[in-house]
Amino acid sequence: MGASRLDLFDLKGRTALITGSSRGIGRAIAERMAQAGAKVVVSSRKQDACDEVVEAIRKDGGEATAIPCNISTKPELEQLVARTREVYGKIDILVCNAAVNPHFGPTQEIPDSAFQKVLDCNIRSNHWLCQLVIPEMAERRDGSVLIVSSIGGLKGSSSLGTYGLSKAADMALARNLAMEWGPRNVRVNCIAPGLVRTDFAKALWENPQIYEQTVERYPLRRIGEPDEIAGTAIFLASAAGSFITGQTIVVDGGATIS
Repeated sequence: MGASRLDLFDLKGRTALITGSSRGIGRAIAERMAQAGAKVVVSSRKQDACDEVVEAIRKDGGEATAIPCNISTKPELEQLVARTREVYGKIDILVCNAAVNPHFGPTQEIPDSAFQKVLDCNIRSNHWLCQLVIPEMAERRDGSVLIVSSIGGLKGSSSLGTYGLSKAADMALARNLAMEWGPRNVRVNCIAPGLVRTDFAKALWENPQIYEQTVERYPLRRIGEPDEIAGTAIFLASAAGSFITGQTIVVDGGATIS
């Protein structure tokens, strides 16, 4: 029997591991998934930043644990996954949200070190995490992986080219993993936000000229808020999204249609 109307978006009994969740989109996903009943692992590089989010979730009646991690190193990712299993026993939902963008400008000018950092953090770390977590989901024949990509992976850019390249690769990663693991009932999807009001994108939305040029092209005439991405994450991770896999869900105020 399918899920009832009341529990389509219910995450009770589920454990969600969310990288880059001390602020912005990741924090919104962590807080909202906890409200939906999930036990949440909050992870970013700094312990104190993670602790702050955990405290807020617990004050709101949710369950959360802070496990700091630098996603660029495989041993730390292995420890993150192992600690999550120690605390909560399993991982039902993996949200690969952490990402970097150290270069704003033409790809011709990006230093080799910055190019490598983007590939390592935005693609390789997600690949590693999926390798570490998905087999466990497959054993239970139940799991949802979400990769937070970007509409930068769907469009060209004269200033965010390498970042967009990495986000396009994330979409391909989700499609391929969906093919590999779908027969074991593990779903893998991407979310592609447009410009969202986060610290990560502050250089864009705090610049009045860039902001005006951006919202002029958006049919909704505004940028997004982190909670609006979190709602899509809950949809994809819950029973409501149980027949969706290998997809990139665009959440951009209409930016890519205009």
